[in-house]
Amino acid sequence: MGDTRRMAVYAAAVGMTVCIGLAGRAAADDFDIDVPGLDPIIAPAAEGATLFRNVRVFDGNSPELSAPSNVLVRGNKIERITTDEIEAAGARTITGDPQPVMITADPSYVHHRAAQEAEATLMRGFTTIRDLGGPAFGLKRVIDEGIVAGPRIYPSGAMISQTSGHGDFRFLFEMPRQPGGPLSYTEKVGIAAIADSPDEVRLRTREQLRNGASQIKLMAGGGVSSPHNPIESVQFTEAELRAAVEAAADWGTYVTVHAYTSTAVRRAIDAGVKVVDHGHLIDDSTAQLMAEKGIWWSLQPLTYDADVFARMSPVSQQKALKVFAGTENAYKMAAKYNVRTVFGADILFDPGAASRQGSYLAMLTRWMTPAQALKSATGNTGELLALSGFINPYPGKLGVVEEGALADLLLVDGNPLEDLSLVSDPDKNFLIIMKDGNIFKDSLAR
Repeated sequence: MGDTRRMAVYAAAVGMTVCIGLAGRAAADDFDIDVPGLDPIIAPAAEGATLFRNVRVFDGNSPELSAPSNVLVRGNKIERITTDEIEAAGARTITGDPQPVMITADPSYVHHRAAQEAEATLMRGFTTIRDLGGPAFGLKRVIDEGIVAGPRIYPSGAMISQTSGHGDFRFLFEMPRQPGGPLSYTEKVGIAAIADSPDEVRLRTREQLRNGASQIKLMAGGGVSSPHNPIESVQFTEAELRAAVEAAADWGTYVTVHAYTSTAVRRAIDAGVKVVDHGHLIDDSTAQLMAEKGIWWSLQPLTYDADVFARMSPVSQQKALKVFAGTENAYKMAAKYNVRTVFGADILFDPGAASRQGSYLAMLTRWMTPAQALKSATGNTGELLALSGFINPYPGKLGVVEEGALADLLLVDGNPLEDLSLVSDPDKNFLIIMKDGNIFKDSLAR
């Protein structure tokens, strides 16, 4: 079937973004996006068929690439995968041959920059993201309607925070809070929602579900970017956390929490939370508990990055150093206890970090094999997204290459199971980017 050593098709990465603001998260101050062959108005995928011929497949789960295979996509689904020849009249055939700020800005400005960053995220090969804080509902809609190009968005809506919590970005003149008084600016625009009792948490959770949240995000502990709480602080009582869990469960979905320490993570687990984001400072017994309870761990390769570090405030720098020191141990514990782990990217407000999204994925080879790293960003993440249950905004199987799955495929010039650094340079190495059966990048057509 020809030489297939240099090309592979794999399920497009499903990224998770933990940030304030809109999808894509980083304000794209340094981006000048010009993607050849990309039509910003996306044609429906109902009729077209695409045949990837003579490619090797990473299916989102297996530790090896398949034998040379043919993959037929019809509409937005993978119809057939086989090593036999496929005849598909009228299909476009692609043959696998070798081939060389945001909190204070005007909302309309933020939305335009978010759309730009959404397109850049898709062009890095991330066809689906979980947005964990901010007013992404409008952006999700224009992407779904084909008005702009971008990944599918699983939105949380406003992050729910206690007073003084990690999501409390209010200005000093907005304090003290008056019962029944006016909302702060960040609450008005949908970045955060402040709640200080089980009843208020329940109310804020239901508001996000009404707006279209596919999961709920609570701040259960201190964070790096927020100025008013230490990283070790524990936030929300168990009763408050449980109120969100119960309200989300009534809608068939789940709660994820921002938490770094063992105390914060254990309290969240006791309250019924199913997903933990971060967790870099937990101890051995807490990692073991996560494995026993089947908790999903959205873990990020947070290490010292001089470029990003220089743009942090002195307070955030001190907190970041504590988190960086825990990263190595966190990944080792995840592997030791076989915790259900997914790849996350924490690219809050930073265009430089956002542009290196693929590099962060490639960094995982410090602690796991390339196949395990890819699985954490594809097959594993597809399972996590399905926790949204009957309110899942994109029903269908994501993160895998198998018959009947949604057709999100990347054609890579090389074997990422041998060299995961290929994903660090998507402009060069991603020849085809397909989302939902639509081709958004096509280097082979030039």
